[in-house]
Amino acid sequence: MEYSHRYPAYPTQQVAAELNHHIDIHRQAYNYTLYEYTHVAADNIGSAYKHHYRLPGWKDEFPIFSEVNSKALQRTVTRFYDNLSNLSEQKQNGNKVGKLKRKSPKEFQSMTYSQSGFELKNTSGRHATLWLSKIGDIKIRYHRPIPDEASIKEVTVKKETTGDWFVSFGLETDDADLPGKPDVNSLDTSNSVGIDLGILNYIHTSDGKIVDWLDLEDEYERLRREQRKLSRKEQGSNNYEKQRREVAKVKRHIRRKVLDYQHKITTWLVREYNAVFVEDLDVKEMLKQPHNARNKQDAAWRQFTTLLEYKADLYGCHVVQVEAAGTTKECASCGVETAKPIWVREHSCPACGFETDRDANAAMNILQRGFSELGLGWPEDTPVETVTTTDTADFQRVSASHVVETGSLGA
Repeated sequence: MEYSHRYPAYPTQQVAAELNHHIDIHRQAYNYTLYEYTHVAADNIGSAYKHHYRLPGWKDEFPIFSEVNSKALQRTVTRFYDNLSNLSEQKQNGNKVGKLKRKSPKEFQSMTYSQSGFELKNTSGRHATLWLSKIGDIKIRYHRPIPDEASIKEVTVKKETTGDWFVSFGLETDDADLPGKPDVNSLDTSNSVGIDLGILNYIHTSDGKIVDWLDLEDEYERLRREQRKLSRKEQGSNNYEKQRREVAKVKRHIRRKVLDYQHKITTWLVREYNAVFVEDLDVKEMLKQPHNARNKQDAAWRQFTTLLEYKADLYGCHVVQVEAAGTTKECASCGVETAKPIWVREHSCPACGFETDRDANAAMNILQRGFSELGLGWPEDTPVETVTTTDTADFQRVSASHVVETGSLGA
């Protein structure tokens, strides 16, 4: 299994200048890869592996490329081909895509050391030292240790738009060291859950739990203030650059708050249940809809499902994405579809009379589809009518502040 750990970095002024210089060389290498991909005969390039053989010639023609680590230079070439593959994949999925373009200094702010050229030292305390070939030592805040069973495959150094530095370690753990997932045949409605990613609430579970939205109104008000200040500065001036960093810090704070919230919810889910079923949403299309667009973006649902899948391997939990279409309209009791405008928050089936909250009905449908996806039947001794409605005493609402304060919903 591959995953990563990220740490704040505090290079000295001299080392920071060296990092900036190296990153700019890698940016030029990326742009030159694009140039050769466009102008050199296809027999000589066409893959990262083939392109790596051209690097010695680069160093002879442009000595500046000899100033950076050779493995890191290869990784930059690979980065170009990774972007090319992602673009091709999006095109195959029917998305309208353009072409890769040259990177400006603002667009290229990171570099990666792969396999060698780095060493993590002095890890006994809350701070550690990262040594990078041809650069030197960088202090990092070692707030969580890298697991003993994990090996470091690559190191990425990035400069944020705020001017802060971060280091990410790409880790790999043998699957044998991970907890095994429970047998699929052992899953039932007592140890599995369907998750509806909501509009009025962040998530609604099939067993009657609701997690509220994270309140970001104060953060957005601060962002609006800082953006108004930025609009009054002369573009390109020192004051403009200073204020731009302030705006970037507020945006980063919002992103971090959302990510932290998602980490706590997803950790609770994979610890609480043996199987979690979630909708496979087309987030890009949803954001095009005018109503509630900012909340949908704050939800970062694609990031949410990615975290679920990543933690499922770490904690031994099944996570399955199911078809999202029709989960709201379809009755969880009898399967009859009933059209519901967005403002109708209750499900009332005209065919069988089953009534419950709209999102609870969707969550139960997701649970049923998840069982079908795994080849399991719906347990006959657990009728769908046991879904908890919002007006019963057993209904459980979990506030956003409770998630933040407790860390993971009572865990």
